Amino acid sequence: MGDKARFPGEASAELVSQLHDEGISRLALITRHSAREFNRDVHDLVNPLTDEGRLLCRRMGGSLPMALHVRGYASPPERCVETARLVIDAHGARGGRRGAVRVVESLGVFYALDQIKMWKALQLAGGLSAFVEQWAAGTVAADAMIPAGDAARLILRSTLFRLRGGEESGSVDLCVTHDMTILMLRDQLLGEPAAHHSVAFLEGLALYEQAGKVWLRSTVGKPVDISSVVG
Repeated sequence: MGDKARFPGEASAELVSQLHDEGISRLALITRHSAREFNRDVHDLVNPLTDEGRLLCRRMGGSLPMALHVRGYASPPERCVETARLVIDAHGARGGRRGAVRVVESLGVFYALDQIKMWKALQLAGGLSAFVEQWAAGTVAADAMIPAGDAARLILRSTLFRLRGGEESGSVDLCVTHDMTILMLRDQLLGEPAAHHSVAFLEGLALYEQAGKVWLRSTVGKPVDISSVVG
């Protein structure tokens, strides 16, 4: 992969291509949605993709290996569903095999037991990275959030279960979620403290099995064996 991506989503597409070239027959790409609006007058999860965000989805889809069959899973908000659909449609427009997009709660903000308390804690923390760091440290109110470690295990086990359920080799499960989820997974499983990072649009993590182990890999780091986490 290059040192600097030319557009958001390119590094994720290059990660998929690299793993495909290494002989990984099935993998899941857990990725943040594409560029979206930031209208403070509506609930944050209602904010849709921007026109630029839709263009970035098409570019990413057009960069995926043609030989792959891509199927989609998405967090419930429309911007996540649309991200998956646009990426997959762009892949299909070039002749790639494409599947349907299905909404799954495990890619949403299910870990927020009380969204109002969560948003208030996020504001008090001064930003998402600081909030996720507090969440990971266990200092966010227990009635506001599921413990970060528990949330990470649930997300990975659910994703791996779907991955193992697919019978076709040469395929990718495109799993579209939110920056909070990606930050938390990186913090909990890749040893990348949330306070030191942000998450770009369409930034992804690859989940796959190789040599009898389960691996998670970011676009910039080395693969990490997470077999003990997913069981």
